[in-house]
Amino acid sequence: MLETSARLLRLLSLLQTPKDWPGAELADRLGVSHRTIRRDIDRLRELGYVVHATAGTPGYRLGAGTGLPPLLLDDDEAVAVAIGLGTAAVSGVTGIQETSVRALAKLEQVLPSRLRHRVGDLRSVTVPLAGPAAAVDPAVLTAIAAAVRHRESLRFDYRSHNGTEDRRTAEPYRLVNSGRRWYLVAWDTGRGDWRTFRVDRLRLHTPNGPRFTPREPPSADLVRYVSERISVDPYRYRGRFTVHAPADVIAARMPPTMAVVEPADDGTCVLNAGSNSLDELAMWIAQLGVPFQVHEPPELVEHIHALGTRLVDAARPHPPI
Repeated sequence: MLETSARLLRLLSLLQTPKDWPGAELADRLGVSHRTIRRDIDRLRELGYVVHATAGTPGYRLGAGTGLPPLLLDDDEAVAVAIGLGTAAVSGVTGIQETSVRALAKLEQVLPSRLRHRVGDLRSVTVPLAGPAAAVDPAVLTAIAAAVRHRESLRFDYRSHNGTEDRRTAEPYRLVNSGRRWYLVAWDTGRGDWRTFRVDRLRLHTPNGPRFTPREPPSADLVRYVSERISVDPYRYRGRFTVHAPADVIAARMPPTMAVVEPADDGTCVLNAGSNSLDELAMWIAQLGVPFQVHEPPELVEHIHALGTRLVDAARPHPPI
């Protein structure tokens, strides 16, 4: 006869199969009496599992409760869930990426070695049909998520936008997904300030660094914070505009990687964006096709005025050449 704890796990595994289980069949499967099955069912209920007694022939069925109790997965199910979570973690499906990373980190922590190898083998031979953005290995995301959860410093080599690479040590705070790229918001201990790192540009070193005490985050709105760091701050010119269109309309055309859009009222919004070219900023805001005013920088105000004069002059009738 199985010990009580092993028997309960086996009973739970059977009940997770979507069918009604007659008490006699469960007793036969586990090699115990009907009375023992009833006691074990009561123990599962005490642990938070909802077990319904079926009508007619005495039997049992596992039901849904108000909370999610632990689940038992067989080998194939565990591999399928790990692969599914890894795919979701790097997909563009809004709202599930970070959750998928957290769930995958928990699952991989308890996967037996033989199953981790199966998951790794499948990843190694899978070629994603990716867009222009560099792909991020889910293993890197789960390693970062685990460091955030355990408050452990990260050590990594980081390649900047100009191609130079240096060693960094940082206290990770959050992962932010833009739909095309992953960003790590972290306190850079070497520079003594908050930084935003593109995850596809960093190469982790193991083991992690020492544990740390979390700091106050750089902003209550991390989406806006990261958006400013990648769409405005890195550029020579930082434009600020009032756009006469609802914020949700403009935000649908200008994702957070391109601009920061804030509502001013129901029909107006403020747009912040950066560029290394005044011409690019001018043409970029003009192609929105809605009225706007330029507030900053002063050079852009003068540049648009001069550009407008040239365009108006070019549209006047001229003698044919």
